[in-house]
Amino acid sequence: MFKQVLYSVVAAMLCFSQSLFASQNFQLIHLQAELSNHAYLEQDELEANIQLIEHKLIHHSTIEESQVNYFLSESDGVQTIAIRGTANLNNVILDLSVSLTSDDVLGIKLHHGFASGSKAVFEDLLPYLSKDKPVFITGHSLGGAIAVILAMQLQKEGYPLQQVVTFGQPKVTNVSGAKAFSNLPLIRIVTPEDIVPLVPPISPLQIKDLDIYWHMGIEVILRGEGEYAETRGIKSALRATKFSNALPSEKNLQAHKMASYLQLVNELAIESKEVPYQSEISLFGLSFD
Repeated sequence: MFKQVLYSVVAAMLCFSQSLFASQNFQLIHLQAELSNHAYLEQDELEANIQLIEHKLIHHSTIEESQVNYFLSESDGVQTIAIRGTANLNNVILDLSVSLTSDDVLGIKLHHGFASGSKAVFEDLLPYLSKDKPVFITGHSLGGAIAVILAMQLQKEGYPLQQVVTFGQPKVTNVSGAKAFSNLPLIRIVTPEDIVPLVPPISPLQIKDLDIYWHMGIEVILRGEGEYAETRGIKSALRATKFSNALPSEKNLQAHKMASYLQLVNELAIESKEVPYQSEISLFGLSFD
C-alpha cells in the first residue's frame, strides 16, 4: 500500500519538473547578488555602494519587531527590493523545524515566521513602491525566503513583478502552495554544500498527504570553476535526502555565506558552462536521472 501511495506522490511531483531551461543571464544574476550583498550594509555605506552600480536608494528600513532589514532602489525605471538575510546557519535550521500554517490572504500554507516577516516588509514598503514600474526582488538566506513570499503578495496585488532571484533560500511553503504560485518568476541560486535550501527534508510520515515543504522556481546549482546545473521539482526536492541531521560543518557555513555566492556568480558572469544535473538517486528501481 505504501508503495502505491509513494508512486502516486512521485507521479504528482514529477509534474513540477522540467527537462529544458533557457540559458541563465549571469550578468543579471550577478547584479542581484551584489544588491543582496549590499543589504547587509548600514545606510551610509549602502547608499554609496549602490550608486557605484547606478542605483538610487529610494527607501531603507529595519522592521523593529522582526529586525528584518531591506531596501528599495531604482535604476533606469526598474525598482529592486533587496532583503537582508542571516549568516547564522544553526538558527536557520531551527527556524525551519516549525510546521506550516495557513495564510488566509494568499490561500496557501506558509512558514509562519517568514510569512510574518514578509507581511511587515509589505506594509512598510507599499508607500514607496509604484505599480507603473517593473519590480525585481532579491535576498539571501532568510531574506530570500521573505523575498519569495513578498513576491507572492505583490503579484496578487497586481504589481508588475519581473524577476525574483534568491541565494541560499530555505523553503517557504508546501506542494500545493508551490503549485498555486508555479508561475512566480523565481530563480533560486544554491551551492552543493549549502544545506539551508535542503531543509527540512521530506518526511515519510507527511508524504502521503503532500503536506511537506516544497520549493518552486528554477534551481541553479553553482558548481564552481565556471560550471552550473539546473533542476526543479522532484529532482530538486530529493537533493535533501543527502542531508543528515548532524550539525552543519565549517564547509556548510562557508557555502551559505553571501560572499561565497557572490564569488561564484562573478565567475559565471565572465564565462559559464551548463552541465547536466545528476541526482544519482533511484526509488524502487525508478531513476530520477
